[in-house]
Amino acid sequence: MEKVFVVYDSKYGNTKLAAENILEGIREVEGIETAIGYVKDVDIRKVADFDTIVLGAPNHMGRPSQAMKKFVNRLAELDLKSKNVAVFGTYAGKIRTVDRAVKKLGKMVEKKLSNLNLVSPGLSIRVNGIRGPIVEGELSKCVDFGKKLVGQLRSQ
Repeated sequence: MEKVFVVYDSKYGNTKLAAENILEGIREVEGIETAIGYVKDVDIRKVADFDTIVLGAPNHMGRPSQAMKKFVNRLAELDLKSKNVAVFGTYAGKIRTVDRAVKKLGKMVEKKLSNLNLVSPGLSIRVNGIRGPIVEGELSKCVDFGKKLVGQLRSQ
């Protein structure tokens, strides 16, 4: 059974909501064990035992949050049994296919966790202003991302 752990950082609740909706999409596919956790509360050793880690962070000044950067650095110090990693994030501003903070998180993951396969293009979810809420129609992208992620994992 494939095991997927979604780890998120969230200041105003938007990235948490995105993470929950990604998890919903993953859970729509049978045979997947899932877990979710706030980046500052997660026992990093438990994450290391999952096949796939999904990392989500809000855009802070064009970069992923500090808490998520620290988490990735801590993951890099472990002997991960994980095979795959995916990234997502929330951002305010102009409509983008992939926000620059998500791109930077993806590049950081490729560099620090080079033994893992970065699956799926990163997902960027737009929010209204810094505090949100999430723009209407964006949450369905999260559910689709979760389903698509499982499809990619199963086709490997």
